Amino acid sequence: QVQLVESGGGLVQPGGSLRLSCAASGSISRIYIAGWYRQAPGKQRELVAHIAPAHIAPGTNTNYADSVKGRFTISRDNTNNTVYLQMNSLKPEDTAVYYCKAYELGVEYWGQGTQVTVSS
Repeated sequence: QVQLVESGGGLVQPGGSLRLSCAASGSISRIYIAGWYRQAPGKQRELVAHIAPAHIAPGTNTNYADSVKGRFTISRDNTNNTVYLQMNSLKPEDTAVYYCKAYELGVEYWGQGTQVTVSS
């Protein structure tokens, strides 16, 4: 059973930064953390950032929602099976619960979510 633990959310003022972490328990060789999604109240869950498996070369292995391009950066630490989301220049419209998604042998897993609130 894969467990995903997200952390790093919180309350931040507009223009501020947060760094989210998603750590996966289990076999590093079998678990692929695919990316981050978010869900705001009354809205559908949407993709924020995706990162390709570790064997894909950096520079071609990420993509982002248009709304976060240039502000958010997704990265992976392969040694501890953790994916990060660095969020800069945060806006009130970034307020949502952020979830990470992973796969193990084709089975999809979600974390419990971490709340990000951008407000003055």
